[in-house]
Amino acid sequence: MINSLKIGDLTWRHLTNPTEEDFDFLRDTFHFHPLDIEDCKSVNQRPKIDIYDDYYFLILHFPNFDRQNKFVKIKEVKIFWGKDYIISIEKNPWGVAQLFNEYEERIQNEENTNIKSSDVLLYRILEKLMTESVYLLRKVGLDVELINRELLQAKQVKIIERISVTRKNIILINTIFKPQLKMFHLFELGKITGFTEDVEYMEDYWGNILDYYQKVWDMTEDYEELIEGLSQTFDSMQTNKTNETMKILTLISSIILPLTFITGLYGMNVSLPFQDASWAFYGLIGIMVLIAAMFYYVFKHQKWM
Repeated sequence: MINSLKIGDLTWRHLTNPTEEDFDFLRDTFHFHPLDIEDCKSVNQRPKIDIYDDYYFLILHFPNFDRQNKFVKIKEVKIFWGKDYIISIEKNPWGVAQLFNEYEERIQNEENTNIKSSDVLLYRILEKLMTESVYLLRKVGLDVELINRELLQAKQVKIIERISVTRKNIILINTIFKPQLKMFHLFELGKITGFTEDVEYMEDYWGNILDYYQKVWDMTEDYEELIEGLSQTFDSMQTNKTNETMKILTLISSIILPLTFITGLYGMNVSLPFQDASWAFYGLIGIMVLIAAMFYYVFKHQKWM
């Protein structure tokens, strides 16, 4: 479905879950390169920017939570950027669709949009998507902080699950933004000039988008180091807990071993000292209690228990 919005001399077309008819319209009307149309039909393409004489073609990736707000998944946005038009494509309505509806409402209310060129509109789209990404990354940061607080309190299985999910999300966010960081350096370096006459005017805006990317990258690296540290701390705690349990079991076995020897010895069908005495049973019980008490005293004195 193609939604169209007129902003001054600029036309913004937004496609949500496009059909073959929509792609035929783009190919016949704008004469886009066939490979770009094929990229639009495919999913999970690598982020890139293709430069042509009369337009640019961008494939961008951004993170978004699933319906359960648990796992991060990739949202793919494809943009055709020309002198007097922007064509944005999303598989499902998301950030770009929200921004499109906002500007549609502004125009209906006759509000000023402050968009004078396709470069500015592209910047607004990128700013919207980066703002959503920063918000999502802060939620991931809250998950890291929650793990840190509950490390000593929550159940083991619950902590292991949270660490695994958060680590997976951080790794995915890292892989989303890493290739795009180099791509947007091209804007700052002036290798992507755009279509506005005042190129220097847009340099500050492209620099702001790059700042967003750099901020997200730095936050992702910080959270990655934190979650790795928490994971190692949790593993150390579990190892120490296991060692303590094994130590207690070993000490108990050390106490039981001589008692087992005595009971096994007097359980044999051979003649043994005092076996016919009336006090033999209670005497052996007393000796065994005394041995256990001596072992317990030694272990406590050595601070092994």
